[in-house]
Amino acid sequence: MSTIMVKSILVFFTFFIVFLGPAQARSPHIINFRSPNLYPESLAWDPIAQHFLVGSLRYPTILSISDAAVVDTVISDPSLPPDSTFLGVTVDPLRRRLLTAVHSNSQTPSFNALAAYDLRSGQRLFLTPLLDPASTIYAPATNDIAVDFSGNAYITNSASNFVWKVNPEGEGSVFSQSPVFSSHPVDPTTPYSSCGLNGVAYIGKGYLLVVQSSTGKLFKVDGEDGTARTVILNKDLTGADGIAVRSDGVVVAVSQYKAYYIKSDSSWSEGVVFDETALDGERFATSVTVGGEDRVYVLYGHVKEGLLGNVGREEFGIVEIESGKESGEESLWVYLLIGLALAYFFFWRFQMKQLVTNMNKKTA
Repeated sequence: MSTIMVKSILVFFTFFIVFLGPAQARSPHIINFRSPNLYPESLAWDPIAQHFLVGSLRYPTILSISDAAVVDTVISDPSLPPDSTFLGVTVDPLRRRLLTAVHSNSQTPSFNALAAYDLRSGQRLFLTPLLDPASTIYAPATNDIAVDFSGNAYITNSASNFVWKVNPEGEGSVFSQSPVFSSHPVDPTTPYSSCGLNGVAYIGKGYLLVVQSSTGKLFKVDGEDGTARTVILNKDLTGADGIAVRSDGVVVAVSQYKAYYIKSDSSWSEGVVFDETALDGERFATSVTVGGEDRVYVLYGHVKEGLLGNVGREEFGIVEIESGKESGEESLWVYLLIGLALAYFFFWRFQMKQLVTNMNKKTA
């Protein structure tokens, strides 16, 4: 290879790294939206309408948030008990339903239920009270929701560590009350020690993944009989709250201070936390969802401020997060592919030049 060709390659790579390389690093998508005193705790993505949905610690209201931070009211239900709030929220895209966990402390005992709404009309389809079988009263802590392909909803109870199931007709029952959920020690000095089962996600192979805030454990729950086992991980998911699953099977769990990226090649008998991303602890991420193009977003709802009773905040955020390790691997592959293409091009160019030179010698 000639000296001129080597110099040409070096010049091209320098130009690519300095000028084109940064263009490959896409900036994360940030949505700062405004809604006075909303303090949203839950986040979902509506793949049909292509917008986010958030609940509220303060009102029985569901808002839609567009990519451009345009805010619209999707659900407002004044018929619910006073002081009702919407905690967990998820979308059943096949039936165009919105499912949300309702909680109200205005009654004694507290009121907890699953509400289902038609996303096209906003009409409530059913309201299913969720009971604690140990006390035969309303359970104190409905939290997150997942929905399977048949339209069954699964709701975590963070106080008593079990999972409810509500079928598409609105009939509810306790689905999983496994002793495994209470088999791990809890440090009572941690701020999340009183919060048990929290984020839940349905895996298409017929089971649920559930995180437990108080222990940092991840559980695999059978979708047929509710039996559960602890997923063996290389580290605990400390203070984990929300959980979401990408199309490639990678699970993302968020806590106040970090997001955990987890994968498994054993159908979640075991798993590996392969990366962590730091989050803004002051803004307090409580929920995570997978949006368009399989991009992962966290909700910054300032819930700690909301729980303390502070009012007056108007701005909240939905922020895209990425795994640093995955982003680095993708960039490396881009450089390698371009490098191979470039080498092939210059080799072809060199061969053509040699061919032309040989032909000129023959005709001379």
